[in-house]
Amino acid sequence: MTAAEVTGGPDVSPAGSAVPVGTAPNATVVTGVGLAVPGLRSVRDLLTDRLPADGFDPATALKGREMRNKDRASRLALYAAEQALGDAGLLDEKGHFQGATAHVTAVVASSNLGSLQTVCEFTDTIARDSVTGLSPLGLPQTSSNVVAGWVAIRYGLRGPNLTVCNGATSGLDALHWARNLIGAGRCRRAVVLGVEPATEHADKLLGGTAPDVACAVVLESAAEAAARRAGVYAHLSAYTRGAELASTVAVTESQAPAPVGLRLTGGLARPPGAPAGQSLDLTARLGECSGALGVLQAAVGALHIRTHGTEAVLAFTGGADTDDAAAALLLTNENNE
Repeated sequence: MTAAEVTGGPDVSPAGSAVPVGTAPNATVVTGVGLAVPGLRSVRDLLTDRLPADGFDPATALKGREMRNKDRASRLALYAAEQALGDAGLLDEKGHFQGATAHVTAVVASSNLGSLQTVCEFTDTIARDSVTGLSPLGLPQTSSNVVAGWVAIRYGLRGPNLTVCNGATSGLDALHWARNLIGAGRCRRAVVLGVEPATEHADKLLGGTAPDVACAVVLESAAEAAARRAGVYAHLSAYTRGAELASTVAVTESQAPAPVGLRLTGGLARPPGAPAGQSLDLTARLGECSGALGVLQAAVGALHIRTHGTEAVLAFTGGADTDDAAAALLLTNENNE
């Protein structure tokens, strides 16, 4: 499963109704979160309205030896990954991955537009100068798996390595795939990345201004986290993917051990028939997050559980007229698998 691009989503009901997706047999927990959004310092800033004075600045933060010869999406992802791995206690004082588990640590990335700029630039170069005008240094950036690849190379992570390019549900799907890898014994831990860069071609495709956004979440089996005495933000619980938003959300929420304290809505106030309650739309603040949205939601939801004592948080994406599916993920403060 190395250098693979996953383009199909898991378990979409052919009849259009939502059905629960089978969960991994072992509990999976969030042990680290990281963020790269201009003006913000950490995931915590997404739960407040404040803008820190020392927030992330791409012009200065995306420089240095580790950032050379890399596309913008990869540089954003590397910044967020460093935050998340450090938050999970997996980096030493020099920023190197510590411990003997690099060979069982996976990287799962979600990005719909990450390599778009490079692919378009290479296409333009070929049309103008033929293949002789191409630079070999830029060729790796045309791969849709380049983000996951660079993060793995940077930290020597030799577990499964893949990218999910799956439209609106991509971020939540990536978390599901990462949990399945852990539950199947393919790895003990996964760094899940959601990233979309601000580029000229992304602006043209979206018909607006695309934001720089990257988020990283470290997932581990509960046993692995306990063995190294890692702090736990939240447990990944029920996950559902279906063609219709309301039923997808309803099936997922029905498995919550307690009333949902926060809904991360993905641009929709709430699906039809959903009870009222506290909700947060990250796209209202950040703009169109595409493949990064689901990972952002998981990071914010996990932090909300840890800091507010919330029993359950529900994240959902997709379901718009232009989307081919919807997905929902339940996070809890206890194992509810």
